[in-house]
Amino acid sequence: MEHHATIGSTNDRAREALAETGREGLAVVADHQHAGRGRRGRAWVSPSGVNLMVSVALRPRVDPVRSGLLGLAAALAVRDACAALVPGAALGIRWPNDVVAADGLKVAGLLLETTLAEERLADAVIGAGINVNWRRAEMPPAIAERATSLAELAGRPVDRVELLGELLTRLDAEVAGLEAGASPLDRFREASVLDGRSVRVEVGDTALEGMAAGVGDDGALLLDTDAGRVALSVGEVVAVRDVVGATA
Repeated sequence: MEHHATIGSTNDRAREALAETGREGLAVVADHQHAGRGRRGRAWVSPSGVNLMVSVALRPRVDPVRSGLLGLAAALAVRDACAALVPGAALGIRWPNDVVAADGLKVAGLLLETTLAEERLADAVIGAGINVNWRRAEMPPAIAERATSLAELAGRPVDRVELLGELLTRLDAEVAGLEAGASPLDRFREASVLDGRSVRVEVGDTALEGMAAGVGDDGALLLDTDAGRVALSVGEVVAVRDVVGATA
């Protein structure tokens, strides 16, 4: 493990570590990132010393056809680690890898960056940002309207070091399971909060709307649109609506 009081990006440092001898498996942890990022190049905003930001440098021994399951396994590790410290919270996963509370507010997000070589998964950096002790009243309004924290759910501060230990233990087990041929799909499907709900998904500059119909065997989101069923291997769910029309 490598700890930084402040750093540009834990994902960038983990990527650098993969080029260094013997650093596979390094977990880079920071109290503050001044160039942190989420999916689609967005900035990841967090006050110093409040949340958990960690990136793990890996070279998973995973068959190429199963490499798409790595993100699902990582999301389960984050969800389960959070649930272990806040057992009363009904945490689910919003495809592809956001951990959300029962009301749909985001608790954690992942940024998975992989390198392919000769059509195989050469390495991966799994970055996780978890809202731990950031109260909604202290969040910027634009974030507070769509996010919450473990402390908010628990009604008390949560130990970030204990959470980090839980996360790394569970991530290690998930990756080992993938390498041994196990699949996280059944557990991911059980944790999914999208099935049977109307969603809007942005894929690049394109937006698709339809009914979420589960997750395919390769980890793709199955979406029933007016034009038929499509399988989305990438994208971001930007709106979720119950069938009756209540926004989540």
